Amino acid sequence: MEAASGIGGEEFDYIVVGAGAGGGTVAARLAEAGYRVLVLEAGEDPRSAGGESLADEYDVPAFHPFASENPAIAWNFRVRHSSDAEDVLYPRASAIGGCTAHNAMIFIQPHDVDWDGIAALTGDETWSAKAMQRYFAMIENCRHRPIWRALSQIGIRKTGHGWGGWLQTERALPLQAVMDNLLRATLFTSAVAAIATSKQPLAALRALLGGRADANDRSMVRRGTEGLFYTPLSTAGRRRVGTRERLLQVAKDHPSHLRLETSTLVSRVLFDANNRATGVSFLKGRGLYRACPSPSSEKGDYREAHARLGVILAGGAFNTPQLLMLSGVGPAAHLEEHGIPVRVDLQGVGQNLQDRYEIGVVNRIRWPWKALKGARFKRGDPLYEEWLNERSGMYTSNGAAMAVVRRSTPDRDVPDLFTMALLADFRGYFPGYSELVSARQNVLTWAVLKAHTENRAGVVTLRSPDPRDPPLVDFRYFEEGSGDAASDLKAVVAGIRFARRLSRLFKALGLVVAEETPGEELQSDDQLARHVRANAWGHHASCTCPIGPREQGGVLDRRLGVHGTKGLYVADASVFPRIPGFFIASAVCMVGEKAAEMIRQGESHWLETRL
Repeated sequence: MEAASGIGGEEFDYIVVGAGAGGGTVAARLAEAGYRVLVLEAGEDPRSAGGESLADEYDVPAFHPFASENPAIAWNFRVRHSSDAEDVLYPRASAIGGCTAHNAMIFIQPHDVDWDGIAALTGDETWSAKAMQRYFAMIENCRHRPIWRALSQIGIRKTGHGWGGWLQTERALPLQAVMDNLLRATLFTSAVAAIATSKQPLAALRALLGGRADANDRSMVRRGTEGLFYTPLSTAGRRRVGTRERLLQVAKDHPSHLRLETSTLVSRVLFDANNRATGVSFLKGRGLYRACPSPSSEKGDYREAHARLGVILAGGAFNTPQLLMLSGVGPAAHLEEHGIPVRVDLQGVGQNLQDRYEIGVVNRIRWPWKALKGARFKRGDPLYEEWLNERSGMYTSNGAAMAVVRRSTPDRDVPDLFTMALLADFRGYFPGYSELVSARQNVLTWAVLKAHTENRAGVVTLRSPDPRDPPLVDFRYFEEGSGDAASDLKAVVAGIRFARRLSRLFKALGLVVAEETPGEELQSDDQLARHVRANAWGHHASCTCPIGPREQGGVLDRRLGVHGTKGLYVADASVFPRIPGFFIASAVCMVGEKAAEMIRQGESHWLETRL
């Protein structure tokens, strides 16, 4: 057993559990500030853990579905959408970079109302959208607005973009794809439909004609503008980048301040008599967590690491509440059921689980996409060679041609539907889904994403007191949930109907042959609602350790400290009271940056009071 000062006798100021969008961000920033930081990650480097194939699946934007199913980094959670449904696959990544190692790389910031809601809840204006914009600029290095990038050099900065951050963003749709006549027709038709159905058609038209079809433009985020947008990706030179690159660069630049330890499954937070987090215990070994496709039969070596100032949990919406409960922080009755001594009776831990609802409208088109000619989604095919040698072609894209942003009903304050055109067959997550996605080149899927959902009733609970067992996850979809379930369901149905309107235009042009799913036989609202209940999915699990008052189910204070403890923080997707925006990666990175700043301020005050 290694105890005392830490791993190998090293002393650390902070221990960060998890190397994903939140953990990697906060760890890198604290290390740059001069703190000694230990990052404990259950997985390994995604570019080397699985050999040549995984390196390609990590690097090549079009290969991201294969990365999510690669056994070297996959954590395959089985979750329940409702009490009468079978468990379904919910893919997560165990790797340096966390889910930024396998996601679709879409990097879009939340609407202002998401941050302003936290500011109102906490009474802390540093959480307001205006204040949080600073963190987005610290993160982003925008490469898809060249004119505004040049103007930023002389102090003209009106777009809200960051120009010198650590995460580069590029435009998803390559020029070659636009030359595909079929895709060009799709873009034009979608633009017309988006503008015609917008709550503010003139604003949508001005945005499109002004070249501002940029979902991260400050005016778009602030106003909640509807219309046709391209999807910014976290890529550099048309290659995936994320918190992996951030962490490895900081470790290289500050080797005495950042230690990255992989293949470490953290099992418990260690506390002193005053409930101050002093370190963690962990199991050292590969594939120990039973969410791995082929978990190890080994028990792992028990070790401990200790920190002078605190512990930051960043395991995500499933693993952070699990770790808190294993450490005796959570609903007392539930902990006692599993024989875990209660340290802090904190009812909100694992509650409030939220996600977005998604559904696919899959159409078979008359001709294969010209832009995908020769695609086998493997090393050595013509499109791979084009990507490798020229960084061009469709493999530079995540498969998303563009997206239409709109409101499900005109009375909504901000848009809640993100309808994305995918040049692939995408019907959700199940074992082998990546092969279906890549098998056909004559498919257009409208992926409908319903944001700003009402349901807050999902829950994460312990399966057992064994840290190797994944928790039980129940999202309690629709009527089993809380809030206005009917509103959520109607919004998803409205999204399907909008996607069908787009498809009808394509049918009139002779482009679409048939709708494969939901299927043209389903026409009534009731039929479509039943289809949504049976087939909807999500992949942005959030909110299981929310900021908020303890008596109202909150787990964290406004500085992201865990109620009833000292020196214990959370910086991941679980911190949000309500799930923010359309895609969560940017919001989690922003939380990581804010966490680093707040933790430094808070601990400086604590140290001063001890002197």
